[in-house]
Amino acid sequence: MTSSIGLSTASTYPESTAHAFGWAARLGFDAVEVMVGIDAMSQQIPAVRQLAEYHAIPVNAVHAPCLLFTQRVWGTAPWGKLERSAEMAHEVGAGVVVVHPPFRWQKEYAAGFVDGIAALEESTGIAFAVENMYPWRATSRRGMDMYVPGWDPSAETYANATIDLSHAATSRSDAVAMAQRLGPRLRHVHLTDGTRSAKDEHLVPGRGDMRADEFLKHLSGGGFDGHIVLEINTRRAATSAERERDLVESLEFAREHFSVRTP
Repeated sequence: MTSSIGLSTASTYPESTAHAFGWAARLGFDAVEVMVGIDAMSQQIPAVRQLAEYHAIPVNAVHAPCLLFTQRVWGTAPWGKLERSAEMAHEVGAGVVVVHPPFRWQKEYAAGFVDGIAALEESTGIAFAVENMYPWRATSRRGMDMYVPGWDPSAETYANATIDLSHAATSRSDAVAMAQRLGPRLRHVHLTDGTRSAKDEHLVPGRGDMRADEFLKHLSGGGFDGHIVLEINTRRAATSAERERDLVESLEFAREHFSVRTP
């Protein structure tokens, strides 16, 4: 059995979703996570399905449009967005929808979020893996919790969760300890890195101080059988060759430090 390493379409932004599938197939990634965003193609189920078929690469997850800059993608109703995400996941063969916890100002959505996620999982058969976030803070100020019921999914009763190493860096969390608290509820990983600054950096794994190598080895030793998806920021890449180097370095890092042993 070999390791399965996916590529998030967010990793090649501002290039299009179509470009991301091309990168994933050409560089040898095993799957793609589709970030539903402002790129119109990422919002269209037939287009995503055609890209997966054309490049002969599966979609393993759909990231719901719950970022600040995607608040109007697929309308403004939060539960409607999640239902559309589950529909896309079904149509393209993905078993996971990645979702952020509600913002504090989304009071009605937040009030029923934990039970609502459980109900969606039961009705759709899709795992809604709630992602760890972080307090919002300036460099020298105390953090303000902008997520409800909270930014740490291990503190709630979600059946499925996502750990993002850049978010763990920003919240100054121990990612291994969070994974231990989640146990088998950890379904999905965003492989990246950070320096524990106030900024959500999404560095190439190994370039921050989150000990991403040790985190992957912990998962491997514990028999983790969920998805590992590269989600890095390559927006500063001056050339296509520079972006490719970052993607290749990240893929090689993942395969070096995460291995699934055959019994």
